[in-house]
Amino acid sequence: MTETLAGGCFCGTVRFEVEGPETFACFCHCRSCQRAAGAPVVAWATYLRNTFRLTHGEMQSIRSSPGVTRGFCARCGSSITYEHAKRGDDIDITVSCLDDPSAPALKAHIWTEDKQPWLTIGDDLPVYEKNSG
Repeated sequence: MTETLAGGCFCGTVRFEVEGPETFACFCHCRSCQRAAGAPVVAWATYLRNTFRLTHGEMQSIRSSPGVTRGFCARCGSSITYEHAKRGDDIDITVSCLDDPSAPALKAHIWTEDKQPWLTIGDDLPVYEKNSG
């Protein structure tokens, strides 16, 4: 069964829809995500790229590292998407930008080699120093 999820940025300038379910969802602790979101960890849900569509406004993008493009709202700065050239069929969406952030089932913690030392992981999800696989 395909479900359509909606979401948007903090100020409402950017709105989007994506068809689920997600193919993967995780907490990313990498330094790049920390800096891009201004947070110690970012929850991401991965969807097929061709199921994502903007319904209002436009995103800006930045190449944050080789092969990586991050989409965000130019007005409020909300981090919305992550795309990696090595996974061209996928798009990652920040779970917190979904209208229902509880919809994706988070499955792991990744890039914990960059985890802030004062942050404690308190769930039973698998933990990976780098990517999950």
